[in-house]
Amino acid sequence: MTSPRTRFVILSILTMSLALSVSAVALADDPPAAADANAQTSNNPPPQPAADSADGQWHFKFTPYLWFAGANGTVGALGHEASFDASAGDLLSHFHLGLMGEVEARKNRFVMPVDFMWIDLQAARGLPFDQGVSSVKLGVSEIVFTPKVGYRIVDHEKVKIDALIGLRYWHLGQSLNFNPPIFNGVSASQNWVDGVAGGKFEFALAPKASVTIAGDAGGGGSSLDYQVVGVLGVKVCRAAVLDLGWRYLYVNYLSNPPRSAVFDAHMSGALLGVTFNLK
Repeated sequence: MTSPRTRFVILSILTMSLALSVSAVALADDPPAAADANAQTSNNPPPQPAADSADGQWHFKFTPYLWFAGANGTVGALGHEASFDASAGDLLSHFHLGLMGEVEARKNRFVMPVDFMWIDLQAARGLPFDQGVSSVKLGVSEIVFTPKVGYRIVDHEKVKIDALIGLRYWHLGQSLNFNPPIFNGVSASQNWVDGVAGGKFEFALAPKASVTIAGDAGGGGSSLDYQVVGVLGVKVCRAAVLDLGWRYLYVNYLSNPPRSAVFDAHMSGALLGVTFNLK
């Protein structure tokens, strides 16, 4: 059973998606009477959907990106826990980045985005919860794989809205090395899957600039799992868009019973990527 906080986050995102969708459809399909009258007497045609919205062809996007994420929270293994707080600068100075990218396939209004991310997080001086331990060197290696399917409920030249549902697979490896030493340290790994639902909103600001806002929330293997992403895209050539934005990702995982693993983490930071329109 999901917690009240989980249900609140999920309902908030779904409600926001529905409200924006209804508003966009209303504006697109039901213009004011004055606008109808003007349209009848004007030589200018009404706004049309995007030219390739229903061409029956597959369209693909590939976005390699870098996420300069800082992280903080609590990590634990085999009954031992420690807090951590690593800034994006800390991670960069230790070369702990990762491999990240997103692929999206679309045919007419059906969309299938897939996001993959590998991150290695480390902190040399974690704060231990164990008595008699002054510090902890901890490492967290995670793989996050998020395939989704969805439907483009609004597809116009200046506004596009996708409703999405999918899964987020997590692989988490943890290691704790104590000072003074306890045994040879402890390590553990976990795998779990969360169901997530959310939406993506694209707004054209200019012929070569757009804003994308996306979010999802869910749970299952974890108690709570959600993210929010905002990106400004600038078209640099016919097939490439430069992306600059911010991403926030939160997960609260407790293996229970027994409580052998804990991963309660907030991860956020700037995004930099390039989207290639392959077809």
